[in-house]
Amino acid sequence: MASRAPETYRAYCTQWEEQIRAFIEMKLASDTAFPVVSPGDAQAKGLAGLPFAVKDNIAVQGFSLSCGSKLLEDLCAPYTATAVRKLEATGAWVLGKTNLDEFGMGSSTDNSAIQRTNNPWDTSRVAGGSSGGSAAAVAAGIVPFALGSDTGGSVRQPASFCGVLGLKPSYGAVSRYGLVAYASSLENIGILADTTARCRSVFAAIRGKDPLDQTSQDAPAEAPLLYGHDSGGPKVIGVLSAEAIAKALVAVAAGIEGSPGTKETAVQAASLEREVQQGFELAKTRLAALGHRLVEVEIPSLKYGVPAYYTIATAEASANLARFDGVRYGRRPLEAENPEDLIDKAREAGFGPEVKLRILLGTFVLRSGFQDRYYLRAQRIRMGIRRSFEELLGSAEYGISASPHCDAILMPVFPTRAFGRGDAGETLSPFAQKAADLYTCCANLAGLPALAFPVSLAGGLPVGVQLLGRAFSEATLLDLVEAYEQAHPFPHPAAYHAFWP
Repeated sequence: MASRAPETYRAYCTQWEEQIRAFIEMKLASDTAFPVVSPGDAQAKGLAGLPFAVKDNIAVQGFSLSCGSKLLEDLCAPYTATAVRKLEATGAWVLGKTNLDEFGMGSSTDNSAIQRTNNPWDTSRVAGGSSGGSAAAVAAGIVPFALGSDTGGSVRQPASFCGVLGLKPSYGAVSRYGLVAYASSLENIGILADTTARCRSVFAAIRGKDPLDQTSQDAPAEAPLLYGHDSGGPKVIGVLSAEAIAKALVAVAAGIEGSPGTKETAVQAASLEREVQQGFELAKTRLAALGHRLVEVEIPSLKYGVPAYYTIATAEASANLARFDGVRYGRRPLEAENPEDLIDKAREAGFGPEVKLRILLGTFVLRSGFQDRYYLRAQRIRMGIRRSFEELLGSAEYGISASPHCDAILMPVFPTRAFGRGDAGETLSPFAQKAADLYTCCANLAGLPALAFPVSLAGGLPVGVQLLGRAFSEATLLDLVEAYEQAHPFPHPAAYHAFWP
């Protein structure tokens, strides 16, 4: 087994971390075992000996579990998440915990109360969110893969911004035990990786039913196999036409209550910038050149995705975050006159503005008399969105449903490349960031797998697209992207160095 000097790796990590601040906590001692295999070794395709990072809302015993919040800044996880335990069983080891938007609420990782993470391609820009720390760590080459969480695009969007792969598995394919709950019916533990083969290996290790998570399940026997199967050659890929996107944008504006300026902001935020549109067209051209048949599709329910998603997500957040009261765990105020005063002061000092906003919105939509108008209506829309995708891709009932029209659907990930901050003139307001979730949140509402991957560079920044598939068809998405990667290798930022095959 070949090895590379640990000192070199430590220096590399330190140099990058000073620039991007991807980690909330990193443990790389001078005596850390660091076996690195050469490409010719038998273990080269496995995970043994590889370091990986874990988003700091996923429990790893002995590490922090801050969720990017002041309220939990001093909390140390007393147990380890199932997904992490499974990876450790392969011989991989946890390097550290990565930064995130507080409790996973945001699209930039600037909503973290701990620190701000920078994009490795341009440190004046955001890394995306909420799994921005994990994406930045992989893009910089500090780790070959990392775990994140995806509630409405929080793995895929930072993957697109940082030029790495981002897999959101089917809902239930990976145990959520050990993931701090934000919106339980929407979120998944996802994967950020440097190569498709690595992403496949990690997914193979962490998937499957877990007795500690009743929502987890094994893939149906008829679902595509991750290994040992014929990929079946060319696929039929559905593509959102420019007309379909335009219709969705018009509908988004029509469905927003408020001033014309608000509607205009929403449409502008969800409209693809020129470089992203060019990257999307390039992906279509390259996939067609690989022999796949592209067909234009429309998803009428796409226009309802953002309002339905935020209604459901904030409602579930208001319930899930009620446990953070400063009594059982979390930072307490120094003085309180009674239990209610203690809870009020703990939450006032501990929660950031975005978390407070979403809790208030969720509490509002769950109020007596408002549930039918907002929450239950959003749940009905959610079922309509799921049916729309199942009509194109097929349902999770592989032995029952009719043959699907498409093997996958190609979509943009985010309307822009990594945006800037403050006075840079390229920043996005919090409202615009939410409107821009149009292309990612539907996969969460429908419980479908989605895989984001880089297709081009524009102005020195990565541009990514995503493929959505039938429930438990991760193998199909990975096959498609692995063939794409072989023909068009993924780019890396300057000063990137791979310490593993």
